[in-house]
Amino acid sequence: MATTLFSYNPLFSTDPNSLFHSPTIPKSFTRLCKPFHCTRPTFFVRATIKDIVNLLGSKNLLNGSVRDIGCVIKWRCPKQTLPPNRDSSFQQKLLYLESIGIDSFSLIENHPPLITASLADIRSTVEYITSMDFTAIEFQRMVGMCPEILTTQVSKIIPVFTFLHREVHVHGLDIKRVINRRPRLIVCSVDKQLRPTLYFLQSIGIEEVNKHTDLLSCSVEEKFMPRIDYFENIGFSRRDATSMFRRFPQLFCYSIKNNLEPKYNYFVVEMGRDLKELKEFPHYFSFSLENRIKPRHKRCVEMGVCFPLPALLQTTEAKFQSRLDVCVNSSIPLKTSPLWCAGCDADEV
Repeated sequence: MATTLFSYNPLFSTDPNSLFHSPTIPKSFTRLCKPFHCTRPTFFVRATIKDIVNLLGSKNLLNGSVRDIGCVIKWRCPKQTLPPNRDSSFQQKLLYLESIGIDSFSLIENHPPLITASLADIRSTVEYITSMDFTAIEFQRMVGMCPEILTTQVSKIIPVFTFLHREVHVHGLDIKRVINRRPRLIVCSVDKQLRPTLYFLQSIGIEEVNKHTDLLSCSVEEKFMPRIDYFENIGFSRRDATSMFRRFPQLFCYSIKNNLEPKYNYFVVEMGRDLKELKEFPHYFSFSLENRIKPRHKRCVEMGVCFPLPALLQTTEAKFQSRLDVCVNSSIPLKTSPLWCAGCDADEV
């Protein structure tokens, strides 16, 4: 049967008369009409699955990038009784994904195993996660960040929620916030990934891991150890290096090449400071090199003053300027001045 284009619309139609019967979907999704991440033009075509497959095959796109088409193609099946075959099952799956606001083509391109996943398993996963009080928009965002969620069976998701609650001590009301922040936690193995990482973080003295749950999905060997080794290589002892990560666990998330290295080089070469300051204030690496560290350091050099790192970086622009003014207008700093104590807390000023 020839594929015929019959309408153009950037929105997914919710007209029940224009679509093949769709599987039951959660009520929270029924008002959605626009596919998630669908920014390309959308063309609706009247065709069978075989027609679409043949069309993509003729364009040599079945094994390539769907984005090469330059648009999103969706189809409405003719009103006919289709035999229970593989094409029909695949069509039901695509219609179900579209009905919950997910762009099926982009999703399949980013996560091919979805092609062979069972519709029953996908529906069970969607229903279970949405039963945990996640909204439709939140679920779409989660799937956009981690497509593997849809092909993860409920039997593997339940242990993750149990682990977070019982072993990481995440309160029930905070589970949703934790998952929204790091959806990949859902697809991680408790035994092979989450629990070993928890033990490692606890072993270096990070007691409240429930405040840093996004780290649990990271690899100890591939992410944590290389960063600890980096600080050892630039002159810190293993004990001092681990103490820095204990003080500021988010240090594990920063790129060595794009963050740690350039900021360290500027700290040593341009600022001429001692490593002891970094040990006491590892939060230095959380500030923008171009927008915060360099401008404030240069202003201090121009004024001939030197602030401790917390006072240099943590204060607001108004407080920082006030400190500069005090220093410039005072010939000899008084003991009552915040500039007197190099170890002062920036938040107290």
